[in-house]
Amino acid sequence: MSQQPSQDNMKCLEEDLSSDIKDWTKQEVRQWALKLDHVDDTVAEILYQQDICGSSLLLLDTSDLKDMGVTFGPAKLLIHARDQVVNLKKEEPSASNDQPGRPCKPYPFCRYHDTYRYVESSILDVIESGASDFIEPCHEYKAFINTTDETKMNKFTAEVVRFAAACMNSRTNGTIHFGVGDKPDFTHGQVLGVVVEDKEAYTNEIKSAIEGYFEFKHRQAAEICIKPPRFVGVLNKNMTSSDKCVIEVDVVPDSTICEDNIYHTFNTNIKKAKKKPKGKEPETQPSKQFFVRDGSSSRDLLAPNTSTKPMVEHNKFVESMPQRSQLRKQSEEKHLSVIKSSTQGSRLSQMITGGTLSLDKSHFEQYVIVTNKSHSSQFELLGFLVELNPTAVLDFDPESAKQGLQRHFDVKSTINAHLPGQYKITEGVEEIANKLKLTRNTSWVFCNGGIENEAPSDIQQWLMEKGASVRDVISFLCRKVVLSNKRFLVIFLLLSTVSEKMDPLVETFSTFWQELRGTDQILCVCDNENAFTSWKDLIEARCGIDISGRCIYELSFAEVNGTILSLFSKNRRASRFLPCGGGSKVLLEKKVERSLNTLDVLCVNQCEGGNEDKIAIEENFYKGGKVSWWNFYFSEEPGSTPFIKRDKFDFIMTTVIPDLESLRKACVLLNLMHVPGCGGTTLAMHTLWALQNRFRCAVLKDRNAEFSEVANQVVRLLTYDHEEQLPRVPVLLMIDDFDDMEKVFDLQQVIEKECIKKDIQSKSAQVILLNCMRSESPELIESTPDTVFIGNNLSEKEQKLFEEKLVEIEKTHKNAETFYGFMIMKKNFKPEYVQGVVRNTLKSFNMNQKHAKLLAVLVLLNVYCKGASLSISLCEEFLGLQPKPVCGTVKVEEGFGKFSTLIARCSVEGKVVFTAVKMIHSSIAKQCLEELKTTHNVSKADITDLLLTTNELYESTQGKDKLLEDIHHILVKRHHSSEEESHFSPLIQDIAKDTQGLEEMVLVSASKRFEKDAVIAQLLARYYYLKKDDFSEAKIWSCKARDLCKDSSYMADTSAQVIKHELKSAIAKYKEDPISSDKLREFLQMAQSAIDAFKETQSLAKKESLQRLKIRRDNCAFNTSGCLGEIQVGLLIIEVLARTPVFSSDSVRRDIMSQVLSGDIKLQNVEIMDHRHKHKPYYFILRQFDDLLYNLRYRMKVNFDLLDNFFVNLDSRFGMKDSREQIAQNELFRCYRRYAELFCKTDSAALLKNKTMDKMLKLHYSRQFLEKHKADTYSGILNILSNNISAEIMEKIAKQYEFVCDYNPTVKEKINCIFINVVLSCIKLGSRLIRPYKTLLDFLCQVLREQIPLSENLPLHFIAVMLLWPQQDYPECRNLGKYISQIKTSYHTAMKEMYNGKRPIVHFFLGKKQGYQRLVPIGEIKKCIQAGEEQVASVWENGKIWKEKKVEELLLRVRGEVKDNLILADTCVPGMKIEVTPMFRSQLSSLTVGSKVSFFIGFTMNGPLAFDIN
Repeated sequence: MSQQPSQDNMKCLEEDLSSDIKDWTKQEVRQWALKLDHVDDTVAEILYQQDICGSSLLLLDTSDLKDMGVTFGPAKLLIHARDQVVNLKKEEPSASNDQPGRPCKPYPFCRYHDTYRYVESSILDVIESGASDFIEPCHEYKAFINTTDETKMNKFTAEVVRFAAACMNSRTNGTIHFGVGDKPDFTHGQVLGVVVEDKEAYTNEIKSAIEGYFEFKHRQAAEICIKPPRFVGVLNKNMTSSDKCVIEVDVVPDSTICEDNIYHTFNTNIKKAKKKPKGKEPETQPSKQFFVRDGSSSRDLLAPNTSTKPMVEHNKFVESMPQRSQLRKQSEEKHLSVIKSSTQGSRLSQMITGGTLSLDKSHFEQYVIVTNKSHSSQFELLGFLVELNPTAVLDFDPESAKQGLQRHFDVKSTINAHLPGQYKITEGVEEIANKLKLTRNTSWVFCNGGIENEAPSDIQQWLMEKGASVRDVISFLCRKVVLSNKRFLVIFLLLSTVSEKMDPLVETFSTFWQELRGTDQILCVCDNENAFTSWKDLIEARCGIDISGRCIYELSFAEVNGTILSLFSKNRRASRFLPCGGGSKVLLEKKVERSLNTLDVLCVNQCEGGNEDKIAIEENFYKGGKVSWWNFYFSEEPGSTPFIKRDKFDFIMTTVIPDLESLRKACVLLNLMHVPGCGGTTLAMHTLWALQNRFRCAVLKDRNAEFSEVANQVVRLLTYDHEEQLPRVPVLLMIDDFDDMEKVFDLQQVIEKECIKKDIQSKSAQVILLNCMRSESPELIESTPDTVFIGNNLSEKEQKLFEEKLVEIEKTHKNAETFYGFMIMKKNFKPEYVQGVVRNTLKSFNMNQKHAKLLAVLVLLNVYCKGASLSISLCEEFLGLQPKPVCGTVKVEEGFGKFSTLIARCSVEGKVVFTAVKMIHSSIAKQCLEELKTTHNVSKADITDLLLTTNELYESTQGKDKLLEDIHHILVKRHHSSEEESHFSPLIQDIAKDTQGLEEMVLVSASKRFEKDAVIAQLLARYYYLKKDDFSEAKIWSCKARDLCKDSSYMADTSAQVIKHELKSAIAKYKEDPISSDKLREFLQMAQSAIDAFKETQSLAKKESLQRLKIRRDNCAFNTSGCLGEIQVGLLIIEVLARTPVFSSDSVRRDIMSQVLSGDIKLQNVEIMDHRHKHKPYYFILRQFDDLLYNLRYRMKVNFDLLDNFFVNLDSRFGMKDSREQIAQNELFRCYRRYAELFCKTDSAALLKNKTMDKMLKLHYSRQFLEKHKADTYSGILNILSNNISAEIMEKIAKQYEFVCDYNPTVKEKINCIFINVVLSCIKLGSRLIRPYKTLLDFLCQVLREQIPLSENLPLHFIAVMLLWPQQDYPECRNLGKYISQIKTSYHTAMKEMYNGKRPIVHFFLGKKQGYQRLVPIGEIKKCIQAGEEQVASVWENGKIWKEKKVEELLLRVRGEVKDNLILADTCVPGMKIEVTPMFRSQLSSLTVGSKVSFFIGFTMNGPLAFDIN
């Protein structure tokens, strides 16, 4: 069933057409019919061919349409749609489309390239008139609608000739308008518009009419005076384009052309009359006419009238012609003498820069553009917009994206298209700004629809339909959090004349005026005085202010464009180039560069042609500000000493970079570790500067940027303009101030994946990540091939370079003594120098003064949070400075007074980009903190309390979110070592150390400032249960943390830890032995609660891990604390039970406890055996917890096995040891030792010697022995390789397995026996207890043929793939493909809840030798690199390990061929190939299917991996 068009659809269709259906032309009827749903286009053509206009459309019925050939269905739809339009018209209020619109100005006289357009139904605000001062044009209106195609052109030419002759005779300028209505049918001057299909025809007809109507002698003059027709576009009321226009003809009777002549015309076109066929004489002979302007019309003075003297008026007029001509000439001369004398060019320069007269150094940091309907002829005159790179454009042209300014701008720059609704505050303001990328790309806000099917509104309806949402946009932009207070300028760019008081731009101006509290931050630009006058009057009527002083209107847009562009330096406007290899360069287009908005790209011609203030830039750097590219550029200028080269510079350039370039991996890493303040960042940027011709260099602007977006932009930079050219110029990307190596590895991996996705080959490194990272220790860290360390100790050579540089500095800078950043290094970081500087600067410090408070806060933040800063806006607000939107106002540095030498400006790339202040040097900040404590008695607790309780610091200013993040960081972020887990941040620990007890006050204040923050509540809970033993308070805070973050395993763990520590404390405090029955109940109840809580933690941890797998962006590892916590509580239960009389008296009782907790003996049986009956209360209580007790050993063993599986088979993604996991493993080892003491008490010597022991008992003890040494699981056996267990113990384990396997072993024990043989062969190859290799293979094949429990599939198939890797045509080898597939399935099933953020550990590699020696354990590979763990991890990641000769001698290089993202490995078995996954998929990029490769094979629990693919 066909859908009928809805009323909304009908309204949209009808909005583009004439205001009344009866006025529709046949073209408009066709246009309407074409837009109807389910009506074929042929119907519209039938209507057009049948000359159906609006009036005839109203008379049609279904039968008429059928007669025309329209079938019944479309006919019914057509009639229904027409009736809907008619009904809509009836329902519309008085402000509907058929009502006349607002006044408007006529198109500028005698101009053809202005962008002015009329709006349908608007009223021209000039009346039809006669001559006034000869120069001011008179006007005549013609509706031009009641004409047929046949008569239209004749009417047009006749009216033009009549009007033109009248103007020429009257010597007045004039314009005749076709498509403008007059009374009585329309309002006088109402814009109607007409459809013109052939504009050239009108031009030709005028020329022909001049020849036909004018006397021969005056034709040339008429051609000069009558200008070609102008076709002024008519917009619909909603500002969309229509196919209508107003035809206008200007007449200019120039005195030099007309002189004293008079102009007669003929009443018929004599040219056409002459062309009539012979024999057909015209009915009447052409007669002369003499037209003059008479009021609002043209009158023929030769026309017959009732006057007795018909020629008197004519003759009188002719006689006065010389005088009239003279007056015309005088008027022309007077008009020409008004020479434009304007200072608006300099005013524009002043206003747009805030008085600096340079846009490179403008007072304004951001610009917001407000604009309306544009015209294509303006686009090339608005080039300044691209250079200005506005933060936001509020565009009221609904066709901007289709054919307007936005479409033009989008070609040259990067924009984000928005609708106003996206600015509605539904969450944090900075969060919204971040999502909108507000300060990164130009935000183009479509304020009157035009995108995403948002329909435009007409002027009368806009305020009601869209006004509120646009007010939201303005309010959002004017918030101090978003754009810098008084440092952004709103430019109203009036591309069309604003002539109606209801125009959206008037309302927009009013809103900005109110939000900004005046016009100091508003600039209005239009290109003619008429537009200015209209705009000024409207604003004065709306706001009651005169905005003349904030308007530029005497300059054309070409002049505006030139003026603004001249305010940019040559460098800012220059083309920028990237290296392309071989010394060639490629142009980096502005649009492309701006689209790389997470990167600061360093071009080969960086800084060239610049006119930056050298002195100011150098001073900022030497004082301690961050180095800029300008510093390197200035140091290369003639007469300057070179930039100081640190000793490590040449090493990086000549050794490290070339080594990294040669690696066969898409993205490689170079770590530049440095002590804060020792020049690490400067050295990194110096490296980029020196390599700008060899690499495509860039700096990551914001370390918190979305890594997927960064990776995408890095790869686009890599491939830009040489996609096909190989080899490409690599990208050298500097990243600075990451606080976690895991994040660095994350970024590296995401870039690697992006390279794979884009199929970028990696025969050499394509992206080098230069990771500039602060080191917590000033001591030399372990050196690795991809790590360079910069300490705080200059060499003699470096000291000499600093001495030479100081000589140059003192010559050019007067205040070199305040260049503390430079002097600290020149003094070789001597503490005495820093102490002296700080002591002298802080002499007048008074904590009661605002600038002193602000410095104290800044100092504290800088010491405990890398890169902390305070925004300029916040400092101004706090210090009470009143910034103004012009240069020369009080600078924030002045507000800091004498302390200003300790701070420097910096740019912060957060959720919004803003300018901030920071401490000039980390050692200065640390010394300030010490000086405040010792000299001024201001403690860290005092400053932290000030920071948390001073509301003024949290006003809505820029950088508020960043400040909150930094404060949260210093309160929460812990630093862990491999020996000890830190429970609190360094700040909290230092406060507790310096002013014990005040840390509680600080944490309570933090909970008030971060009221809805679960982590702060968790921190308080931890504090109360660890430091205060106040478990009731701890429970309150842990419950609050849970409420705030219900699904977090970490919050659940805190709740469990509170109960565990309460139990532990209660047990420790209870000194009586044995434990009373009441206490036993209390302890077991607490233990039960703690175990339940830890089980919930485990459940949530698994859910979290599965959720992370789905989103694939969160690489947090599985939270193991729930498993470890349950084990710890189990040990506490054992401790409690051991202190009860039921289980404490002797070793027999301990064995009974072991059996009870193993579920082997019931408590009832123990009670029966207890003949004394005096422990009855204990048994009663124990039976209440029988489920807990009987399952205790089982639950502990489940958790031990799970954690073993996790730690043994999974590694961090980049091979780096996690200190917290190391702590957990140490605790796990301690717990297992205590577990084994109770449940695995066996004497291995007695076991081996006792020949008479019952076999079942011996079997039991053997299994206990294996469990004691963790040899009862494959993970435990594999872990033996890294635990340095002696060969003697291993042989005992092997002996026990041989015994166990003789007596109906389980499948698990058989598999473990195979593992033991393989591991023992690695430890002691010559042991007699190792089965012959062939025997082991036969045993393996026998196990493979048995029924395998699901839980044993993974270890069995893992060991099968390793041992059966083809050496010869062994029957079971044929199933290897199936086994590998089963490994992957089993791995996912068994480990899916744990492997997020991890990768499977490689346990063995395939070696060159035979038998057991074919399997090379990972430990043997690591021994080939005589280095620490970090260096091994480094060479493993970058692939250098495979180039070691010893490694190459050990491992077998396998051949194969590429198949999609896998490799098919060749084997010795004919026709048999095995799928192997590449360790680094990027090594397969650019290799076609079938490409031959060679590689090493490593075996993991997720199948075999290919390494070093060549």
